[in-house]
Amino acid sequence: MNKTLSRILLPFLLLPLAACGQADQAGSAPAAKAASGKAAGSSVAESLKAKLEKTYADQGLKVISVAETPVGGLYEVVVSGKQIVYTDAKGDYMLVGDLIDVNTQKSLTDERAADLNKIDFSSLPLDKAIKEVRGNGKLQIAVFSDPDCPFCRRLEAEFAKMTDVTIYTFLMPIASLHPDAARKAEIIWCQPDRTKAWTDWMRSGKMPAGAGGCDNPVAETTSLGEQLGFNGTPTLVFPNGRTQSGYSPMPMLKEIIEQNQQ
Repeated sequence: MNKTLSRILLPFLLLPLAACGQADQAGSAPAAKAASGKAAGSSVAESLKAKLEKTYADQGLKVISVAETPVGGLYEVVVSGKQIVYTDAKGDYMLVGDLIDVNTQKSLTDERAADLNKIDFSSLPLDKAIKEVRGNGKLQIAVFSDPDCPFCRRLEAEFAKMTDVTIYTFLMPIASLHPDAARKAEIIWCQPDRTKAWTDWMRSGKMPAGAGGCDNPVAETTSLGEQLGFNGTPTLVFPNGRTQSGYSPMPMLKEIIEQNQQ
C-alpha cells in the first residue's frame, strides 16, 4: 500500500503532544552539535528539492534545506513544518526517524530539531507569566504548563527541590485533554498571590477558593504556545532559545537548565 509523506510523518509529528500523555523525556538533554554538516552541493540540493516537491506536490510539501550528514551518501532534508527526513542523493529512498550517534548514544535528529526550533527568549511576554524566584534566582527557565497535566505536576515537584532559579510559568490549558483546566488556570491567575496559588495547587493539590473572572492572559498565553508550535505540556523554553517537551527529574533537570542559559 502506498503511503503519502504526511502519513509517514504523522507518528513523528505527534511526538511533541506528549509531555502530558507520553513517556517521560528524561533523556532529552540538549547538546550543541547539530546532526547535519555543511550544506549539500547545489546540484544535489536542487535535484532533491525538485524531486520531493514534485512527488508530494498534492500535499504542498516544500523543501527548506538540504545538508550532508556524518553518514556518507545520506542527506538531511528539512521540509515543511521544520520536519527532518533523510534521503539518498537521488531522493529514491527516504528514512523517517532518528539518526543516532552510537558512540555518544544521542539522537542527532533531536539535536538538529532543537536548533531549528529555537525561540527568542527575550521576546516572551514575561509579564503574562507566573513568576517564582527560588534562592538568588540566577538560572532562568520558562515553562508552558497546564494545571491539570500530571507531567506538569511532576515537573513542579522537581522545581520544588531547586534553588537559585527563576521560573516563568505561562498558563496553557489544553481543553482537548483537560476540559476543566482553563477554569482552574483563570482562578489561579486571579488570586492576590498567584505564585503561591499555582505552587499550592501543583505541588500540594490545594486549589484556592473563589472564581476567575478578572482580566487574565490565559487565552493569550495558550495561543502563544500554539503559535510557537507547542502541542503539549510541559514545554520548557531556555534562555539560549532551545526547547524541551516533557518532564525531567533532578538532578538532570538542573543540569539541563544550567547548560542552556546564554
